[in-house]
Amino acid sequence: MAQARLNVDLPDGPWVGEVSREFPEARIQVLSATPGDGAGFALVKISADDMDDILDAIEVHDTIEEVSVMALSDGVATVHVEAHAPLLMAAARQAGIPIEMPVEIENGVARIDITGAHDRIADFGEMLRAVGAEFDVEYVQQRLNPGESLTERQREVLFEAVDRGYYDVPRTCTLTEVAEHVGIAKSTCSEVLQRVERTIVREFVDDLPRNPIGFEPDEKTDS
Repeated sequence: MAQARLNVDLPDGPWVGEVSREFPEARIQVLSATPGDGAGFALVKISADDMDDILDAIEVHDTIEEVSVMALSDGVATVHVEAHAPLLMAAARQAGIPIEMPVEIENGVARIDITGAHDRIADFGEMLRAVGAEFDVEYVQQRLNPGESLTERQREVLFEAVDRGYYDVPRTCTLTEVAEHVGIAKSTCSEVLQRVERTIVREFVDDLPRNPIGFEPDEKTDS
C-alpha cells in the first residue's frame, strides 16, 4: 500500500479553485465530500478576514447550486456546499482511490493525501491531467501493515527477536537465545523468522513503485 501527497494546481471551473485564487489569503478546508450524479456535496471550513466577501463569491459562482452556512464566528465559517464540477472527487472515484480528509486549498492549490495501490495512485494522476489539473508530487511512500498477514505465533517470535536485539546491527542476541526465550527449538525459530521475513519483503516489493507517479520509464537505447 502506497501513500502519496500531491499539490494540485486547480484549473478554472470548480468554485474552490477560482474563489481561493480570488482570495489568496483565505484557507479553505474540505472536511468531507460526496460526489453525486450531477452535483457534489461538501462540508467546507473557511478561515479568512474578508468572510462576507468570500461567502458572496461562493454563492454567485456558476457551479454553485446551494450554500448553507452551518456555523459562523470571527474569521471562521463552516458551510455546506452543493456544486457542479467536483473535480477532485470525480477524479478519485474514476481512479478508484479515496482522498483523505481534510483537503486544504490555498490560492488555487489543493494539498491532497491519497492511499492505495500504486497503479491506482498513478491513475488518479492521469485523471487529474485529463481535466487540466497540473500537480507536483510532494512524496510517495509505502504504508505497510504486515501484522495483518502474520499469524499470532509469527508475531510473537518476531517481537521477541526485535525486542532482544536479534535484528540490531551488530546483533545483541543469537537465534538460540530467541528460541529459548520463546520456548521452541532453534530450527523452528529459524523457520518462523524466515517465513516472517519473506512475507514482509514480498508485501513491500509488491507495492514498491517500479514507475513512480509522474515519470515514464526510460526508453531502451541500442548500445
